[in-house]
Amino acid sequence: MKTIEPKILKGFRDFLPQEAKKRQYVINLLKKVFESYGFEPLETPALEYEEILLGKYGDEGDKLMYRFTDRGGRKVALRYDQTVPLARVVAQYQNEFPMPFKRYQIQNVWRADNTQKGRFREFLQCDADIVGSSSSLADSEIISLAERSLEKLGFKNFTTLVNSRTVLKNSKASLNFIKALDKQDKLSKDEFLRLLSIAKESDKEAYEYLKNSKPEDDSSLREIFNNKNLNLFYMPTLARGLDYYTGIIFELKIDGYSAGSVCGGGRYDNLIGLFANKQIPAVGFAFGFDRLIEAMEELNLFPGNLTATKVLVTIFSEELKEKSLETASFLRSKGINTELYIDGSANLEKQLKYADKKGIPFAIVIGPDEVKDNTITLRSMMTREQKSLPISEAIKNFKVNT
Repeated sequence: MKTIEPKILKGFRDFLPQEAKKRQYVINLLKKVFESYGFEPLETPALEYEEILLGKYGDEGDKLMYRFTDRGGRKVALRYDQTVPLARVVAQYQNEFPMPFKRYQIQNVWRADNTQKGRFREFLQCDADIVGSSSSLADSEIISLAERSLEKLGFKNFTTLVNSRTVLKNSKASLNFIKALDKQDKLSKDEFLRLLSIAKESDKEAYEYLKNSKPEDDSSLREIFNNKNLNLFYMPTLARGLDYYTGIIFELKIDGYSAGSVCGGGRYDNLIGLFANKQIPAVGFAFGFDRLIEAMEELNLFPGNLTATKVLVTIFSEELKEKSLETASFLRSKGINTELYIDGSANLEKQLKYADKKGIPFAIVIGPDEVKDNTITLRSMMTREQKSLPISEAIKNFKVNT
């Protein structure tokens, strides 16, 4: 039989347990923060009708979208982001949940992008949005949620860059110039000066207007900048690339992490109206999940051991296997994550090495002496210390030390 070469598509990834545990750790923390603010989970299909997604992200987005015709002749596309599917959901089910609707969504999206460091064709997005409110309180709340999320992940120094599409519109800068401004942090000082030197006179005037503007000049910005609980920095040249933003726009950048912003969002009051018979205001953000992971690794913010398993129950011998099974079952009934070593023929040394390699903090050994005394031997895989004690005492040990 011909051997199939094991390989993966360019721009797509496998996540082995060590990496997957980091991702799950971040996801679980983010969910807790989102829900602490009253946000509820939402999931949407990977595939949407092409017409739902097409034309919502600008020319670049349309080019990067995975589109095809299915076997039923329907034109479909893979989810490009989670905001447009949210708009479709709100329009379709607007009478089935209370407004304002506060939702979070953590799912994969797909973009046929050129692959490079930190840029993939399938990646996870973490979104949070408030739908149905045009209040500046909603803007402040969504920024507060993004900042609180970074704090809970362990980031201490970060800045929220804020602007408004209204400010950009009032500057009368051309669309091409705004797009160039949006990417200025990727340009060297000389490159940016050259950009200005070849700009049209009207765009040069627009740039001067932006440099001299203040958040007090825009009513929506004025309100959120009055909220002293937020860590805001006014950046009048911030543009953000998506076409559907209508009001405030913002990005969060972490000090010491040079790859760019880890979060971006803003207000989009016209998007849902494309699917509904009325305008429904909305504001939200998306975390760049891979950048969050990378920044946390660079700043050493992950705990030393992310293994969920608390204890490995070993098999001393075939004759004593039932006692190990009974012990594992008892521990699991008490809510303790317990792994049973399933190769009964392996010697004890091999089983302990297995626990060590997996990062399991404790191992339980039940030999003839333990059975006789109705105890277990508990071994700390970190200190190599071990002690004999009743299983009830071992349970207390797990809950205190892991």
